[in-house]
Amino acid sequence: MEAVTVKSGSWALLGEPASLIRRIVFIDEQQVPQEEEWDGLDTECLHFLATLNGEPVGTARLLPDGHIGRVAVLSSARGTGIGYQLMEAAIKAAREAGHPHAALSAQLHALAFYERLGFVAHGDVFMDAGIPHREMTLFL
Repeated sequence: MEAVTVKSGSWALLGEPASLIRRIVFIDEQQVPQEEEWDGLDTECLHFLATLNGEPVGTARLLPDGHIGRVAVLSSARGTGIGYQLMEAAIKAAREAGHPHAALSAQLHALAFYERLGFVAHGDVFMDAGIPHREMTLFL
């Protein structure tokens, strides 16, 4: 039986494993430029770290304005429900912080994943780090 846990905390607490996951997924796999990935906002965010049998495999962050971002799961753990658990934790934290809605910028290939969580896409497709995205909102 595989044990998944999701914990939340500051960048000081979770930054080391979260940054490794983001480097692998965004910089190495998706070719996002380092200067775009490291936007200087991490110290202001609440971070989430998913572990599978004690090994860090996924991360996400909640910005102070209710935006969820930097959702990343290592390829070896994709399709296991870890992304869903990370998002549930981030949505719960946004709700507990009193945000009227949670927002995110979704890569087009991930739209259906976020729609299953209740997010609704709006606006035109736009490019971010060379990847097509759409804005999405979930009313809390």
